Amino acid sequence: MCRLLLFVLPVLTACTTHHPIAQVRVDFDRAGETRVWAAGQADVAGARPATADDPVRIASISKLVVAIGVMRLVEEGRLDLDADISDRLGYSVRNPAFPDTPVTLRLLLSHRSSLTDNVDYAIPLGARIAHTLADPKAWDAEHAPGAFFRYTNLNFPVIASVMEAATGDRFDRLMTRLVLEPLKLDACYNWPGCSDAALARAVALYDGEGKPVRDDLGGRRPECPVVPAADGSCDLTRWKAAENGALFSPQGGLRISARDLARIGRLLLNDGALDDVRLLSPASVATITGPEWRFDGANGQTDKGFYCTYGLAMQTLPTAQSRCRDDLFGDGRARFGHAGEAYGLRSGLWIDRAAGTGVAFFATGIPDSDPGKASAFTAAEENLARRR
Repeated sequence: MCRLLLFVLPVLTACTTHHPIAQVRVDFDRAGETRVWAAGQADVAGARPATADDPVRIASISKLVVAIGVMRLVEEGRLDLDADISDRLGYSVRNPAFPDTPVTLRLLLSHRSSLTDNVDYAIPLGARIAHTLADPKAWDAEHAPGAFFRYTNLNFPVIASVMEAATGDRFDRLMTRLVLEPLKLDACYNWPGCSDAALARAVALYDGEGKPVRDDLGGRRPECPVVPAADGSCDLTRWKAAENGALFSPQGGLRISARDLARIGRLLLNDGALDDVRLLSPASVATITGPEWRFDGANGQTDKGFYCTYGLAMQTLPTAQSRCRDDLFGDGRARFGHAGEAYGLRSGLWIDRAAGTGVAFFATGIPDSDPGKASAFTAAEENLARRR
């Protein structure tokens, strides 16, 4: 069945087998926005229309923004991509099956650390990430660090812990100082750093059946912005630097609007500069882009062809390999960026460097079974990516 989709600019029609609850897309070039489109509801209970200014839990695109923060600290000389993170954390971080092979930020950012998500990476307040890393189940016993790509959320709480160890700052506040505030973004990890006005516009996340599962806040700040302690308490004065980098969800907890996400895209498109702010050097942007890994048929897990070329928290599309199905846009053009998926949300930030253009988008209420017709991405992502 066809439905009418209302654009901020043109009015178009489209046919789809599933109706997302909210959809937003912002197109941009090096100079600014070129088109903005929004449809559906940011909050069903409040009947609030979705807009490009509404912050949403953008899922794994959060990792790409973390990489920008890491590279700022590298440029400041406070972090080294290739140093053993054990030296910074003050205890040994090793895959028990490969005790002589160090783990580095480069390996963590490129998902080649040999860590796995076979343990819980949502580590509660008061717990220590060192205990999680000491569990043999956290590690891939068959592949040494650097030898194999396995997309792993746990990498990013470890990265956040290293960032805290290097600076003494809490991860969410550190990211505000390093990235969000210089770019004039009203964005935050797990809500404490966002304004009241942004929180009032929060996008609720719904599963494929329309049930609210995250950020159905009704304009109120969450009672606890982190996973509470084992006793149910939420006393953030207990925070200690580098004890638990998982607290503010570096792997997926960034709340940011599509409009502000497009500004991140413009920063990368302009080789580290946005408007009058130089945040990163062109060399640092090139380092993030990579690639660090490309699928050769046996050197990593591709998630049915979804991941095939990867830098430092940066995907590159498409990959010319028979088992890769990562041509999201269906035109064979090279793009870099990242996808996001969690709690019924699908999101994307994709940049076409040759054309000097990019797009930031998200959709909510997407079921797990929403296969794309021409790629390993969902139909919702294909529809948003290929909309002209």
